[in-house]
Amino acid sequence: MTGTPVPPSLGAVADPAARALLLDAIRFDSHGLVTCVAQQHDTGEVLMVAWMNRAAVAETLTTGTVCYWSRSRSALWRKGETSGQVQRLVDLRLDCDGDTLLALVDQTGVACHTGRRTCFYRALRDGELATIAEPEVDPEVLYGR
Repeated sequence: MTGTPVPPSLGAVADPAARALLLDAIRFDSHGLVTCVAQQHDTGEVLMVAWMNRAAVAETLTTGTVCYWSRSRSALWRKGETSGQVQRLVDLRLDCDGDTLLALVDQTGVACHTGRRTCFYRALRDGELATIAEPEVDPEVLYGR
């Protein structure tokens, strides 16, 4: 990774004025959502893409544990709440247009609900859509199904 060095641990942002500054700079869409890319802070591995609303961003900044908005459940989704596969915030960055967030995280375990480290485990290989990463953990073990 190049560019500005990652702070050792941003985690929770104690200053309410600083949290408000970032929240006010985000351009949420007409549904009140913003795309968030989660990336492992030390390796650059892209783990997943999810949505955040204002409350999810605020909670993430306040607690230092990444929280998303689940469109399917219409509720806050605290990453790792049921699986234990938590994302600790290292840094939260806003893109040039203000409409996408990059969460640099320290991922505990796997990020994908399929039991894989990353949600990006399929790619074209020899003209076929191939699985390029196998599950590291059985999803039934993660979620008790």
